[in-house]
Amino acid sequence: MQSLRMIEDWPVGTAAVAVVRGADGALLGAHGPQHHRFQLASVTKPLTAYAALVAVEEGVFELDDPAGPEGSTVRHLLAHTSGLAFDDNRPMAQPGTRRLYSNAGFHVLAETLAKAAGIPFERYAAEAVFQPLGMADTTIEAVHRSPAGAGGLSTAADLARFAAELQAPRLLDPSTLATATREVAFPGLTGVLPGYGHQKPNDWGLGFEIRDHKAPHWTGATSSPQTFGHFGQSGTFLWVDPQAGVACVALADRDFGPWAAEAWPVFTDAVLAELRG
Repeated sequence: MQSLRMIEDWPVGTAAVAVVRGADGALLGAHGPQHHRFQLASVTKPLTAYAALVAVEEGVFELDDPAGPEGSTVRHLLAHTSGLAFDDNRPMAQPGTRRLYSNAGFHVLAETLAKAAGIPFERYAAEAVFQPLGMADTTIEAVHRSPAGAGGLSTAADLARFAAELQAPRLLDPSTLATATREVAFPGLTGVLPGYGHQKPNDWGLGFEIRDHKAPHWTGATSSPQTFGHFGQSGTFLWVDPQAGVACVALADRDFGPWAAEAWPVFTDAVLAELRG
């Protein structure tokens, strides 16, 4: 795919991208060092969410089990509606009333899962998600302040495997994945999309941001409203566009900033245009 060569013009030291077809998980294109490990920052959250959804299906806990501040549940934590502040356990709103993006909420989620499962969260994620998918170079580092929210390290090759799973799940029932990625959790809530300002509404599923009609946004102008995924402050993103039938992973070694806000949507539109062509 010629469009993937656009990353050569990004103002970063190292970058790697991969595009994965949904129908069969085939790698349609890749560019850059596919086995170089990058800090994922908040692209860790979809991995954590997937582990939590596996835990729900395994009966470790339930989406509506209490977790976090009073009145909050596992579902609230996954949907950034627990009311917890961005990076500490201070409640800022009643659960279910605002979309407050929260690393702290994902830390509480991981602690809740670990307590219910009886093993550390990092080990559960590895055994439930990374190992079955062959993601041998993916880890969640417990030394991070919010490991489950931003402590992941991975490669483009590994995340391509995860992107294939998100389009044709083997570890989850398809209905569970659909609930997490295609149904808005607590619809109608407003909130700030980090790096892009206030969004009304600020739609999310369970651990995955749903694009809908947000503007501005880190995906492309031609991305379908059904597109879901996540981006990270370390210069990383993963999106799945069900209408186009593809997913894209991009990893870089420069923190998110104006360069990414400008380059990512143009890159995404070029990828989608090449696929349509």
